[in-house]
Amino acid sequence: MKKLINDPENVVAETLAGFQAAFADLVTVHFDPDYVVRADAPVKGKVGLVSGGGSGHEPLHAGYVGKGMLDAAVPGAVFTSPTPDPILEATKAVDGGAGVLHIVKNYTGDVLNFETAAEMADMEGITVKAVVINDDVAVEDSTWTAGRRGVAGTVLVEKIAGAAAERGDDLDGVVAIAEKVNAQVRSMGVALTACTVPHAGKPSFELGEDEIEIGIGIHGEPGRHRIPMAPADSITDQLVDPILADLKPAAGSKVLLFVNGMGGTPEAELFIVYNHARQRLVDAGLDVTRSLVGNYITSLEMQGCSITVLVLDDELTELWDAPVLTPAFRRGL
Repeated sequence: MKKLINDPENVVAETLAGFQAAFADLVTVHFDPDYVVRADAPVKGKVGLVSGGGSGHEPLHAGYVGKGMLDAAVPGAVFTSPTPDPILEATKAVDGGAGVLHIVKNYTGDVLNFETAAEMADMEGITVKAVVINDDVAVEDSTWTAGRRGVAGTVLVEKIAGAAAERGDDLDGVVAIAEKVNAQVRSMGVALTACTVPHAGKPSFELGEDEIEIGIGIHGEPGRHRIPMAPADSITDQLVDPILADLKPAAGSKVLLFVNGMGGTPEAELFIVYNHARQRLVDAGLDVTRSLVGNYITSLEMQGCSITVLVLDDELTELWDAPVLTPAFRRGL
């Protein structure tokens, strides 16, 4: 295992220390329990947004803490849900009196621990609601989940719901926006290689030299099937086809196309995937009006990518375009 780490047991703590040092103008990192909040938290009268999950998916979630997106992020150990205590402390830290929304990826540990934290917050007089993200079309049930997994669509929910909260929507309004995005977004990914969790010291799954896995999860969970390595356009087709079949967007719909890198794939390759995916959407009668390409929700150093399609309307487009200032996502500020 070759990684730029010191002790596998200290990876998250050292990551957070470096993150705080690099972005002290935007965020404040709390330790023991570990959570990250925007530097001006809590914002009085504003709905607070909290998300989190296992580390190893950077920049998700801490990279999206700041104006126009999340108010707090709670990192667990690598690929391991945070426990209720830090989720509760993060919730309390961002409560500005208007309630708090938990944005939760659909993994069993995340769902249970965020539910427990919400119950604890309620006992302290904080109103908490949750939206569970389940945009992955690859499988209905998988390792660590009941139902569909929450994957790259989470980034879009956090951005758009964050903009709604920033403009002053109340808690029910922000929840409605988050649920709307979740209902209109679909994703599917592919892995070319496995990744290595630091404390495990070996690849999280085995792939043959000429094999790839279609429909992989962000922790290395199995997908739909394994196939021989193929040209980029062929692989892209096998991601786009299930998304369109499941989402069933009406001809003429405006959409956002998001091609996400899993951590080890060069951006040049992501743009090759984007180019063909965009053409497929155009051929399907869709209008690609917004785009995002890059490493936004990763799986350590895994090679591969995911494709996400979100059906837009005027309000979602306006919220997507709204200013945002976070360590990993900046626009208009």
